[in-house]
Order: sequence, then structure tokens, then C-alpha cells
Amino acid sequence: MTRTTPEQNKAIVLEAFDMLFNKRDYAAAERYWSDRYIQHSAHIGPGRDGLFNLIRTLPGTLRYENQLIVAEGDFVIAHGRFSGNGRPAAWVAADIVRMEDGKLAEHWDVLQDEATKDQSVSGLPMFGERFPD
Repeated sequence: MTRTTPEQNKAIVLEAFDMLFNKRDYAAAERYWSDRYIQHSAHIGPGRDGLFNLIRTLPGTLRYENQLIVAEGDFVIAHGRFSGNGRPAAWVAADIVRMEDGKLAEHWDVLQDEATKDQSVSGLPMFGERFPD
């Protein structure tokens, strides 16, 4: 069993997300996701294959940007934006990942369409310092 620190776990998650969502390097991404990966997201099929197959169906313009990442023990929470997803609005996500043996082993998420300035009751952007164009 490989033990990783919270700092290492954050770095692994960011590398994994970049490899899969931005670079679309599926062979390299397999090194980051456990072959026993458990998917709790309601819109993604089971296992690592479910996730990879979903990404294959999305436009090549899909990009992941991270704004905040925190970790405690084996859990990592990443607050990020998925833009270029082929939808009218980007998704702002809180992805929760459980790490095991240095790999992403389990995943939950909360997704929301990114609000425009006109839609934001608080008057503040959901991601970053400014509203989407």
C-alpha cells in the first residue's frame, strides 16, 4: 500500500485532471485512476471506463481550470471550472476524490452552470475574479 500525504494527493489530482480533461491523454490518465475506481456522479457511467468514455464524447475544446484545492487525509476537494463543454454555460464543480495507493479511487461531485452577472443575486462570480464573457 502506497501512503501519500495530503500535499501529494493534491498534486496527483491536479495532474490527473490536466492529463484527462485538458490533454486527453487516456493512456497516461490510466496511471492516475485506479482500475477499481468508484464513480458516484449521477451523470457518469461506472468505473474509470465510464469517466473516460464520457470525456471522449465531449468537444475537444473542453478545459479544466482549478481555483482551489484542499486535502485532508485521503480526501481531496477541487473547486474548478469545466469550460468548452458544448453547453451554453461552463460548469463550476466541487469534485471530491478519495485517494488510495496514490491513485484516484472514488469520486463525488457537485456541478452547477456558471452564472452570468445578470443571474448572480450576490453580484459576485462563482469562479475567479470576474464573470464569464
